[in-house]
Amino acid sequence: MSEEEVLVHSEGRAGHLVLNRPRALNALNHAMVLRIEEALTDWRDDPTVETVVISGAGERGLCAGGDIRAIYEDARTGGTASADFWRDEYRLNALIARYPKPYVALMDGIVMGGGVGISAHGSVRIVTERSRVAMPETGIGFVPDVGGTYLLALAPGELGTHLALTGAPIGAADALLCGLADHFVASERLGALVADLTRVPVHDALAAHVSPAPAGELAAHREWIDHCYAADTVEEITARLLASGIPAAKEAAATLAAKSPTALKVTLAALRRARALGPLERVLEQEYRISCAALSSPDLVEGIRAQVIDKDRNPHWRPARLSEVTEADTDRYFAPLGDDRELALAATDSFQEVPW
Repeated sequence: MSEEEVLVHSEGRAGHLVLNRPRALNALNHAMVLRIEEALTDWRDDPTVETVVISGAGERGLCAGGDIRAIYEDARTGGTASADFWRDEYRLNALIARYPKPYVALMDGIVMGGGVGISAHGSVRIVTERSRVAMPETGIGFVPDVGGTYLLALAPGELGTHLALTGAPIGAADALLCGLADHFVASERLGALVADLTRVPVHDALAAHVSPAPAGELAAHREWIDHCYAADTVEEITARLLASGIPAAKEAAATLAAKSPTALKVTLAALRRARALGPLERVLEQEYRISCAALSSPDLVEGIRAQVIDKDRNPHWRPARLSEVTEADTDRYFAPLGDDRELALAATDSFQEVPW
């Protein structure tokens, strides 16, 4: 890693983490994950750092996710680098969720995949009118990870199921509605907010800059979303969407039809299982099993090829239809890895949020 890929500095009472790969939309690589973890560990017991602020360099967003080109090469050649990356990335997600100091995530612009993992588990999550938050993994033959199935399983009704399966990006108000963010701050005020965080406690800094978010879209669609996505299978969800007579629901059905059938079925199963697993750490352990299994799936390589490498936007999924994805195909993603390969994270039974 170039030393500048994560800018780490402290000013006043705040420690600052700036993802600094703007040409790659600040996509995370393994070394960046380790550098963030190192800084958080150092600051955890540093009395001079009372607040941590994470942001992204450039004008486009906080972070577009993990470096999927590297994952593509690894999966294509049968490597293990991605599994090592995910192990440390998911540990970082858990560290952020349990961090004992205010962790302020500036979710301005694009925040997708791994970008959600380093922001939406924080204690103070800021969205702006430019925010576009998404877990788009099913479009590349993958499954929402970085604790995404934990977060989306907690969203009201079936909103999380809709977002996980379709990968649809949402704006500030909908991120607030779904529990992925806490406060709205106009993007033009972020600089002043960051300056205030160097001088005063988080609560006082927020009070001067938080305002109501512009209206969102999901609240008006709750009725059909909750009905359609409450079905037990992806096939039934699709049938309900098509039968609803609602244009937006039919658009969602068309979106699902373009996704990896296997990824859709595994995602639905992961979300439903996440609701019964308890704390974030148990869900991250499940996601690690799923991610490792995906490395040997043809859909992950094919999905990244179609969307990122060749950019023909024409993936050839195997199996190609939902009806061809068997229960055994889905179950293998949840199979134990063996004691020496499992992601084992310590966790308490409950997490008490601190009102910063």
